[in-house]
Amino acid sequence: MDTDTDRRGPIWDMINGRVPPAPAAATLGWELIAVDPEQGTIEVAFEAGEQFTNPVGVVQGGFLAAMLDDTMGPALVVTLPAGQFAPTLDLHVQFLRPARPGRLVGRGRVVRRGREVCFLAGELTGPDGRLVATATATAYIQTIRH
Repeated sequence: MDTDTDRRGPIWDMINGRVPPAPAAATLGWELIAVDPEQGTIEVAFEAGEQFTNPVGVVQGGFLAAMLDDTMGPALVVTLPAGQFAPTLDLHVQFLRPARPGRLVGRGRVVRRGREVCFLAGELTGPDGRLVATATATAYIQTIRH
């Protein structure tokens, strides 16, 4: 996997180890598997621990939604120049089956990128490799203001 060590910006600085992961990404156990900025695709893994489970022992849906958001958002952000970011405007998640604790894999892609508004899609597979949730999102490209 070519992580393009010359690229800059919060996501690239994290991917290339120049800064630690964002706290939310660290909580979810975010790990980059593959990225293709030219295609607007990404594959990441998460580590869903027992602390993510509900009373019946499966991963609570809010964590799955956060994982999907932290998959699709980076698929877009890796395509942007260093001074831009793209917060999520809306997120629609479809839960397909219970997710057990363990390693979950997210795949995200940019479906359509406009100048400001972008449409994203993603899927999340459980430790057994079966699809547990899918999502679509809309994001808005903004300039980072410090």
